[in-house]
Amino acid sequence: MTPQISSLLVANRGEIAVRIFRTARDLGLATVAVHSDPDADALHVRAADAAVRLPGAAPADTYLRGDLVIKAALAAGADAVHPGYGFLSENADFARQVQDSGLTWIGPPPEAIEAMASKTRAKDLMRAAGVPLLDPVDPATATPADLPLLLKAAAGGGGRGMRVVRDLDGLKEALHAASAEAASAFGDGEVFAEPYVERGRHVEVQILADAHGTVWALGTRDCSLQRRHQKVIEEAPAPGLPDTLRESLHEAAVAAARAVSYRGAGTVEFLVTADGRPYFLEMNTRLQVEHPVTEAVFGLDLVALQLRVAEGGALPPEPPEPTGHAVEARLYAEDPAQDWRPQTGVLHTLDIPGRVRVDTGFADGDTVGIHYDPMLAKVVAHAPTRAEAVRALAHALAGARIHGLTTNRALLVGSLRHPEFTAAQLDTGFYERHLGALTGTTPDAATAALAAALAEAAPAPGASLAARLGGWRNLRSQPQTRRYTTAGAEYEVQYHPVDHPGVRVLSVERHLVTLEADGIRRVFHVKRNSNSTEVYVDSPLGAHTLTPVPRFPDPQDRTEPGSLLAPMPGTVVRVAEGLAAGSPVTAGQPLLWLEAMKMEHRILAPASGTLTALHAATGQQVEYGALLAVVQEEPQS
Repeated sequence: MTPQISSLLVANRGEIAVRIFRTARDLGLATVAVHSDPDADALHVRAADAAVRLPGAAPADTYLRGDLVIKAALAAGADAVHPGYGFLSENADFARQVQDSGLTWIGPPPEAIEAMASKTRAKDLMRAAGVPLLDPVDPATATPADLPLLLKAAAGGGGRGMRVVRDLDGLKEALHAASAEAASAFGDGEVFAEPYVERGRHVEVQILADAHGTVWALGTRDCSLQRRHQKVIEEAPAPGLPDTLRESLHEAAVAAARAVSYRGAGTVEFLVTADGRPYFLEMNTRLQVEHPVTEAVFGLDLVALQLRVAEGGALPPEPPEPTGHAVEARLYAEDPAQDWRPQTGVLHTLDIPGRVRVDTGFADGDTVGIHYDPMLAKVVAHAPTRAEAVRALAHALAGARIHGLTTNRALLVGSLRHPEFTAAQLDTGFYERHLGALTGTTPDAATAALAAALAEAAPAPGASLAARLGGWRNLRSQPQTRRYTTAGAEYEVQYHPVDHPGVRVLSVERHLVTLEADGIRRVFHVKRNSNSTEVYVDSPLGAHTLTPVPRFPDPQDRTEPGSLLAPMPGTVVRVAEGLAAGSPVTAGQPLLWLEAMKMEHRILAPASGTLTALHAATGQQVEYGALLAVVQEEPQS
């Protein structure tokens, strides 16, 4: 009999490691993390009872080193290994090594992993099991009638090694590129071709099996909204499927699991054509990123069930009945408008309100680095109906405060509220058709800039009444000016404390501004971090990241060396005696005295040489950046 698990090592990082640790703690298990050097202070490390360093940064040197992971488990006293997803989760050799080391493997038998590891071999197995398949196409004999084609890596997933070919002239180059990418990502350059189904749906079935012959089909999920063949929004159950189709998908998934004597959690993925015909794509022999939507609908903890099955426990004959609908959105640090460019840097704030589940591997102040997937969080809403779940998820994301990095948050909100999505008209070409419209508009930033300027001018909490009144003195006749840039545009704000064209200022604090525009009252949350120049403004009008333009932009960027510029607006109160054009000067010699803000500032010669121009005179008022004098440096001997 399999021994009971007491300490669990998760051979992964980020949100999936944090999520597995959460269940392990609930079950009373000790937890062990592994981490690369960039992840030394990551949330999954902080969440574990113990952590073991995997020296290095690249995945190939750390999380993909099965020997180091097993050594870490043994050293830390773990008696079981959960692979999460990605990295070593579908590596049959690693699964065997875990078992050979006397550790419990939280996953399917290595033989099942091996059988499904190659998509081409898996298709042969599924054909024998009666699971419907797309007929393969031999690239060497492909004709125009076979187009479009989808090239896919035989090993691995996640969109790597995948290409759509619509022109036979580009087939050879696409094959080479797909094979090279597959070899780099998975160590296997095998690529195959099959018909590319236009406007097909990506539908999958969650399965769970024990060692006693029970196999559950835990409903369907729709994962059709994808970018670069990677899922962005998933939901359960897949909407709009006829009962007969749903049942046939369940039967095919169970047949696939039984064909390889499967145990544990897995996913069988299908392509459903526009006319409702399903075709087997692949089987993922691990937990999926989108498993929370199934958990929500069935009221289950799939990780807890994985652990039970690994300990030899039996599942009930039938799963619980599903209730309601769940939708998940993947929040990425990326810029969809710039070809999905990943973003790196400090995540100052991650606050997602509402009755939603948030699985994340980051906390405020954490750094998103260059080495790993840029997913910040998975956000899941569950409600009695699809419409309610979609609405709740969109509302939570729209109201989130995410500061420090560009994310796909606006794209997710726009997708969830798009008429096609709300009508459940789903297919994998959604972003090909709508990406431009979903990323081409930005919410009005002018009012956000006004809120930022007002918050910046607000007195500090606890300031005296005199200071508060003094801070606003004469603003009605002398408006203040601030400038900000956002999304490539610059906004200049001239503001009074109470009166603005079409806008009433109802209240102003350092972090909260209430404005009324066109009779509509809105609250603006304003935040500026001490270690960041950006100002973050969140409101019902949208989220804005504003970069203040210096009141007095550094004119040194626009002048030649030797130019002496006024460092601020002020009055020239003194010129060095006898100073005139042609005078010799020495480095550090005071040339002018400028009074500003009740302080006197000396303007010094930047180098030894000759004063070639003098534009200032005693009593002269100068603006910031005004050219005061020019010193030509003497040549070096």
